[in-house]
Parts: sequence; C-alpha cells; structure tokens
Amino acid sequence: MKKLFIKTYGCQMNVYDSARMADLLAPIGYAPTDEAEDADMVILNTCHIREKAAEKVYSELGRLRRIKDERDGGMVIAVAGCVAQAEGAEILARQSAVDIVVGPQSYHRLPEMIAKLARGQGKALETDFPAEEKFDSLPKEAAVDGPTAFLTVQEGCDKFCTFCVVPYTRGAEYSRPPAQIEAEARRMVEKGVREITLLGQNVNAYEADGVSLAGLIHRLARIDGLERLRFTTSHPRDMKDDLIAAHGEIGKLMPYLHLPVQSGSDAVLDAMNRQHTRDDYFKLVERIRAARPDIALSSDFIVGFPGESDKDFADSLDLIRAVGFAGAFSFKYSSRPGTPAASARKQIAEDVKDARLQTLQALLLEQKKDFDVSCVGRTMKVLFEKPGRKAGQAIGRSPYLQAVYAEDAAHLIGALHDVTIEAAMPNSLKGVLGSAPFRAAAA
Repeated sequence: MKKLFIKTYGCQMNVYDSARMADLLAPIGYAPTDEAEDADMVILNTCHIREKAAEKVYSELGRLRRIKDERDGGMVIAVAGCVAQAEGAEILARQSAVDIVVGPQSYHRLPEMIAKLARGQGKALETDFPAEEKFDSLPKEAAVDGPTAFLTVQEGCDKFCTFCVVPYTRGAEYSRPPAQIEAEARRMVEKGVREITLLGQNVNAYEADGVSLAGLIHRLARIDGLERLRFTTSHPRDMKDDLIAAHGEIGKLMPYLHLPVQSGSDAVLDAMNRQHTRDDYFKLVERIRAARPDIALSSDFIVGFPGESDKDFADSLDLIRAVGFAGAFSFKYSSRPGTPAASARKQIAEDVKDARLQTLQALLLEQKKDFDVSCVGRTMKVLFEKPGRKAGQAIGRSPYLQAVYAEDAAHLIGALHDVTIEAAMPNSLKGVLGSAPFRAAAA
C-alpha cells in the first residue's frame, strides 16, 4: 500500500476536491498519511484567490524537492487546483521536482496520469474544463469523516467580478444533475452524515434539469436521517424568490446565510462589476429576514479596491452598521494577474489598506461578539462533531455555525441535542445539555 499526502489551500470546495482525490486514488493502492515525509505521493491542492498564493506554493515545492532528493526521487509530486490551472506550464518549468499538474476540473484523470508517469511517458499537464466528465468519473462511494460533510453541486462562475480569478481557473458555471447529487447525499447519510453543506463558487446560480437550488434543497430535505442543510457561497444577484422562500419553508435549512457584498459603496461595486447596488443589497436582506426572522448573515468585504476613496470606505462601514452581521471574512485588495482590476489606475497604498482593514475588522468583530452574547440564555440544537479537550467534553455547531462545547456530552457525538447557552467565549459558546436528544422533522 502506497501513502498519499494532500495539502489543501483555500476554500471548502478545495476541501471537497481533496477528499474526492483521495477517494479516487484509494482503489489504485494509495492510503492517506499525515506526513509528507512518509508519502509516496504528495498533492498540493492550491488556491489562487489570495495574495502571493503562487509564491506560497513554490515555497512548499522547494521543501518537497529536498525531501524527494533525499529519497532519491522516490516520491511523486502533483500540483492541483487553481494555481495549477492558472500557471500549469510555468510550474513544470520552474520546479523540476513536479511530476503532475492538474486543474480543478481534471483531477478525475489522476489515475491515468500516474500510470503514464510510471510507464516513463514523461510529466503530465492537464488543465481542461470537463466538469461534467469529472463528476461522472468520481467513485460513487465518498469517504466521510464525522457527522458533517461538504457536497459540491455547482462549479465555476459567469459573473466576472473584476477582482476575481474564478472564471479563469474554474471555468463557466456548471450545475450537477440533481439525481446525482441526491444519490451522493444519501450515501453520505448512510455513513453517518447528519449535516451537508452544498458548495459552489456561485451556488445559488444552481440550475439543472429544471431544478433550482431551492428545488434541490427541498429534495434533499426529504432524505430521512439528514438533519441539516446549508449552502455557500452566494451571489446577491442570484438570490431568487424561491430560494428566499425556502428559508421560511424548510426547517432543515439552517438560519445562517453567507451573502458576500464586498463593498458598501455604489462606485466601488460598479468598478467591481458586482451587478448590484447597496440599496439592492439592503432590499434583499429585508426580504430574507421577512421570510426567516431568526436568520443571521455573514458576508465578505474587500478594502482598498482600486479607486476606493475615504467616502467609499465610510459607505462600507455604514452598510455594516445598518445590516448587522454575525460573522464575516474581510481582506485587503490584492492584485490577481489577468483580472481587469489588476491594471486599474488609482491603486491604494498598502498603509491605507492596512488602516482600513483594521477599522473594518474591529467593527465586524464587535458585531460578532454582540451576536454571540445575544445567544446566551437561549436553547439551541447543537450537532456534536468531535471530542473536546477535557474528558467527557464534546464540541459541536449551533444553527448559526458557532462552535459550542458542553460537558458530559462525548456520548452525543454525531447527534443533535438541545443545549442551553451559558456564556459567550472569544471563539466559542459554552453550553449545558438539555433533557433529550433532538431529531429534525422532515421538511
């Protein structure tokens, strides 16, 4: 049995892809290992979204090359994911230790690429966009680890935000057939999964065989044993009426929605090609909260986008105060080669970006703390996922994705249970068990 080490960078979709690559390679004799030094094959599943992503990959490749040299070449090194898609040929040219470069839509071809390498047919580069072939070629039996799982339902994006590389590295929007998704979800549930998060670069653009994302959620909610559903990441332009309504109709759909806005300034939103205004976002939030009054929102923000003025930044702070978020991801704008914003005039100085990010994150952190404190005294359904640091302790997630820990709960791992929140800690909530386990009703 050969050993496989996969290092995953970036988003939940890469986490899903890494797990499926492991599933794909298991039948040809690869078993997971936690140490690259012990591996016969190392895969770096890369992300191209953040600043200096490629440099981090090359740094790691330098370390792996030294390990490979010490073992006299007894290691296969592969680079997968979005950096592979964007810089495939350059990776092979810059780092001779790399044997395989495979894009995110082509990793189903890994066994064939490994076989060619073993036959001495040279290094392999594959960066096509056959998304439909990929999902048809993956093993039907997905490995699961615990009561929660990710399930990719949609890939690619057609929005072409001016700061984003996704349309170039993941391709056009593609939605998997609903029957295929439902079958995979049922297999997950049979293996003990109780919560599934549906993934997509623009997941609420899902549309296949006449089924929208809302229709897909309705179908999955009827699976006995599946207690919770989530989806991420959404674009405000694609929050359709039926999806908004689904939040009020489907009890298994959790009341926590990640809805990236990126900026509160109309001028910046236009420069980003976001195709919505701040007022559009306000109205959308109002409709979502009308459908599900207990819903909590999270979002993404970029500060220091080219041309962002002090007034534009103030508009972002104003939007945050007006909406109120339970969580958020925020970043300084970083130039991604090949995107329109990379060549835009009026790039913002780093010190200005730094100061704005600190101000914005302080406000978002204050809102998160306020939301967590508002949960104290409430009884929530917590899905326990793993043991805590203390004997008998277990950690799970609230409906709002907060980490919750409780004593004398180790026997409940994999189950939902009532938990009364006693205190809000910096990174988690402390709770005490209720009286009986909880099982969600079918939608």
